Amino acid sequence: MSRFLWLVWISFVSSTVAAEPAGGILTGEAVQVALPPIYQRFAPRALPTSSDKELTPEELQGSGPVTEEVPDFQRHVSPLLGRLGCNGRACHGSFQGQGGFGLSLFGYDFVADYKALLEDGAARVDLEDKLESFVLTKPVSAEDHGGGERFAVGSWEYWVLRKWIEADAPFDTQEVQHLEHLHVSPAELWFGRAGDQQQVRVVAEWADGSREDVTALCRFHSNDDAIADVNAEGLVTGGEAGDTHVVVSYDNAVVPILALRPVTSDSGKPQQLVQTEARTEVDRHIAVKLQKLGMRPSALCTDEEFLRRASLDAIGTLPSAAEVLAFTADESADKRQQKVEELLERPGYAAQWTTFLCDITGNNDDQLRNFLPQSVRVENQWYQWVLKRVRDNVPYDQLVEGIVTANSRQPDESYVEYCEVMSELCRDSSGAGFAERPGLVHYWARNNFRTAEEQAIGFAYSFLGVRIQCAQCHKHPFDQWSKQDFEQFQGLFGAVQARQNTLAPDSKRSFAKMLTSLDVDRELKGNLLRRELSKLLVDGETIPFPELTVNTQSAANRRAKAKGRGKPVEPPKAKLLGGEWVELDGSDAREQLMAWLRSEENPYFSKAFANRVWAQYFGVGIVDPPDDLSLANAPSNGPLLEHLASGFRESGFDMKWLHREILNSDAYQRSWQPNESNAEDRHNFSHSLLRRLPAEATHDAVRTALANDALGKKVAELEMPRALTVAGASPRSLAKTDSTSYTLSVFGRSVRESNCDCDRSSESSLLQTVFLLNDTAVHEWLEDPATSWAAAVARKYGWQITGAGPANAARQERFEKLIESFGKQMDRMQQQMQQARARGQQQQVKLLRERRDALMGKAEQIAKRNGLEDELERVLASSTVEIPERGQPKPVNAAITDEQAEWIVENAYLRTVSRQPKPEEQSVAMNFLRTGDDPVEAVQALMWSLVNTKEFILNH
Repeated sequence: MSRFLWLVWISFVSSTVAAEPAGGILTGEAVQVALPPIYQRFAPRALPTSSDKELTPEELQGSGPVTEEVPDFQRHVSPLLGRLGCNGRACHGSFQGQGGFGLSLFGYDFVADYKALLEDGAARVDLEDKLESFVLTKPVSAEDHGGGERFAVGSWEYWVLRKWIEADAPFDTQEVQHLEHLHVSPAELWFGRAGDQQQVRVVAEWADGSREDVTALCRFHSNDDAIADVNAEGLVTGGEAGDTHVVVSYDNAVVPILALRPVTSDSGKPQQLVQTEARTEVDRHIAVKLQKLGMRPSALCTDEEFLRRASLDAIGTLPSAAEVLAFTADESADKRQQKVEELLERPGYAAQWTTFLCDITGNNDDQLRNFLPQSVRVENQWYQWVLKRVRDNVPYDQLVEGIVTANSRQPDESYVEYCEVMSELCRDSSGAGFAERPGLVHYWARNNFRTAEEQAIGFAYSFLGVRIQCAQCHKHPFDQWSKQDFEQFQGLFGAVQARQNTLAPDSKRSFAKMLTSLDVDRELKGNLLRRELSKLLVDGETIPFPELTVNTQSAANRRAKAKGRGKPVEPPKAKLLGGEWVELDGSDAREQLMAWLRSEENPYFSKAFANRVWAQYFGVGIVDPPDDLSLANAPSNGPLLEHLASGFRESGFDMKWLHREILNSDAYQRSWQPNESNAEDRHNFSHSLLRRLPAEATHDAVRTALANDALGKKVAELEMPRALTVAGASPRSLAKTDSTSYTLSVFGRSVRESNCDCDRSSESSLLQTVFLLNDTAVHEWLEDPATSWAAAVARKYGWQITGAGPANAARQERFEKLIESFGKQMDRMQQQMQQARARGQQQQVKLLRERRDALMGKAEQIAKRNGLEDELERVLASSTVEIPERGQPKPVNAAITDEQAEWIVENAYLRTVSRQPKPEEQSVAMNFLRTGDDPVEAVQALMWSLVNTKEFILNH
């Protein structure tokens, strides 16, 4: 589109949306602007044609703009340099600059940039020879300028910069202007077909009441170019059907506007769909959006799909075969609501959502190694503390309060009493007793959470769902947080310390006395001291513990010093993120932080949690990624998120209210099978998305599907260890050789290393496929003679377990090595006993006999656990130890009958994919079972094939 047509196009825009720079408050007022846009005000009276000779700056004087206006540095010059790319990462915004000239990245430090431009002797803005200023002469020459030609001589951009320089480059560095609103129109961009275009118009409104069309000075970005592509002038071109946001940035303001192209021609008035189809408030908000897009939601899922989906999502556990049959047979109209209530009372609910909360709060055992004595399982204490509160349905704000405002000692607890309690609690490796403590000090004790910067970033991630890392150095054009915002927020942190040597002032003397009474070398420091105290703790001694301290004296000390010097006493202040100023008056700033979190004015706390929980159930957040609540990353359905956040807050932060609201909605219960209108939908919740099971659910699902009913029940009721209850999540803990840790590592359990949801992986990989196909753990679960479902089926029908599977073969090999070692030890003991008898050493004979009996007991235990008692008996019956030969003939079992095959296939499907087999599946599987050489191996093969299907590994 030519520049002239663009100028004409922009004048036809009418409806507007206005946004506060940091808040995005919407209005429907039409914005009137007195001045024409800047490209018109500074347009040259005449431009040289291609046949004209190249004009010098002096020769251009007569062709300049008519206006006598002096451009403003903050309003015009700085944003123009940003739009031209001068302060980008690849140019002068790089941390080392370019060509000796550096600007603030993306141009949000106006004072620093102004000083850089007018630096003495640099000639970027040369007030002695103004027309030779580099900022005028370099960007117009592709040869002289490393960044290429940025604008043409005589263009409006040229004249903005030249007029400013000719006026002596004015800027008052003491008074940065405040942008009050950024009005963007139209409020929504609608496209009827691909290729349709709409122009965005932007008006800035300043604190002095002045308004100006700044479209030509803005930056534009589309969150999905395939749906809506925007050029540098704000002209948006419609593409594929769907919806996204176009983001506008100017000064410190960021405004997203919805851009959509309906999928079908069914797009009518939203109210028609709402009145007839929306069953819940959640569904009403979704229906409004779907109506705009012309999408028809998918039908509800089947009862079997709902039960499997809800069980895996809410409690991380597969439903049992009996549970599937009972639920499908239930004809109650409200059986799904009843099932939701039942799931929320199961032990797995507390475990599932404790793991979720440990992810976002950072329970990483590697980061907790230097706080408490070395033998203490700090990660277990963290897990159990959260678990108790989720199990008791403690309101979320109270749970967070116990973390944010945690203190080591209770109000009336002395240091010695604190150490006595902690010594007792830390001898319990499960960490269950620690759950009774009111606060989770461990959150503040992590190695990666010590500086004020680390605490500010981690706090924003955990409880606000906001990424502020980049604002440590610069403001991104499409994020609202500036370096100044970060520094002001960071001021609330840093006073809290929880390290291996932190003690309150009144504790230091007691600490020293305890070390003396324990006879601990006072020269021991750091890990050496922790190691020594750990030994004493295991021996039952009461040992001294570090404690969390809050340095509340620094502010008072600064005021006292200033007063003593006769200077004005101004209390230090910090600023809540996007909120009010807070005076640091010497009290614990965490109390003010917590009050702000639970206040109605907080724009993030309830939204962040509601959005994260929604993402767990749908595989995508209303804001996605869920840990990036920002103006540029607008919600796909703002009213829906507001409903969930406000309802959650009004419920008293009742976590179960949020789960019920989501689980009982039609949106959650929709089929994964799309229709022709919503097949491409990924974020409007018109159908369920196929999702790979999380790492913990994958491990537990495979384990319980292949286990007998007794073991499966124990796993479901948390009566035995399972992946969902593994507390630690560091790379070191996941690198352990046990099957659970390895499985969690393969399937991407969160390592909780950084402040990012990306610490957990949901991506599929070849290694995951290989694991399910061929890992020893899977085959052991398939073939275990004591706990596998296949073994239970064998006992049900009187079949003998042959032990011919891969896992049994590996187990047989390991057992043979144990038998060989056992035989050598028995022979050695026998010789020693004979020698002792010959010397008359009866006490030594007795001792050797006890050791022999203990060794015998161990061998019998191993044999029983592995179903190899016969092999051990043959070895013991021999005068010398014999290793059982491989390849012994297998027992011959009777062939499977049709009745047996039908029962086995039905239950195999119910146990794995939570449904009855289809007729063709039943026929194929029964034929496979009947024609197998051995019925036990056939059952194992059937189960193996089912856990390797996409239907099993995906939540649908």
